[in-house]
Amino acid sequence: MSYDDILYDATDGIARITINRPDKYNAFRGQTCEELIDALNRAGWDKSIGVIVLAGAGEKAFCTGGDQSAHEGQYDGRGTIGLPMEDLHSIIRDVPKPVIAKVQGFAIGGGNVLATICDLTIAGDRAQFGQVGPKVGSVDPGYGTAYLARVVGEKKAREIWYLCRRYSAQEALEMGLVNKVVPHDQLDAEVDSWCAEIMEKSPTAIALAKRSFNMDTEHHRGISGLGMLGLSLYYDTDESKEGGLAFKEKRKPDFRKFSR
Repeated sequence: MSYDDILYDATDGIARITINRPDKYNAFRGQTCEELIDALNRAGWDKSIGVIVLAGAGEKAFCTGGDQSAHEGQYDGRGTIGLPMEDLHSIIRDVPKPVIAKVQGFAIGGGNVLATICDLTIAGDRAQFGQVGPKVGSVDPGYGTAYLARVVGEKKAREIWYLCRRYSAQEALEMGLVNKVVPHDQLDAEVDSWCAEIMEKSPTAIALAKRSFNMDTEHHRGISGLGMLGLSLYYDTDESKEGGLAFKEKRKPDFRKFSR
């Protein structure tokens, strides 16, 4: 597969996969997800690769989730919701190599979910994390909620989703959402250092460890499948459409008229 939305580089045993849509704050469309899945598969089963780094191009964003300009009640790719999110989330977990999220800016919405699912997350001090789903008529009813609760705790996960606040890199570190925060200009060097340490370790031992970690939360795959099916039905409702329309019109959505 040729890539238009991402960059792929494999050097010295490290595969660097970069979402290359900085003009869209590295928001993903269906094509982006398909390319990410292909690249993760390519790196994950390449015996010369020991670690994968997932990043976003530019200075402003790691990833800001689904591209709203490609979302008119349905996204532009395959999958339950028009985006192959279940496949993308699963491949990050399924490849036998550690996947490190390098977060230099916004990790919002679906981007926050990607950073959560990655094995390790290293952030620059300018990074910001958070969710926006309930503000725009959406939600991640799988890894983005249930698995997030495992990572940061039940109370904090509910806060993140119910209030849709933004959190600094330091706050993300304190809640366990990231592993390390460094000055923005030291982020690349820090990621390289972690990659070098991993490359010195037994790849089979790491693959077994990753499988073992995943088994403890494997039931989230089923939760995600059921949740995404429900989300596809929700996207067809006037309530969900109100969120997307308000976002495009730059106004506050009126969700109260849909109160249950």
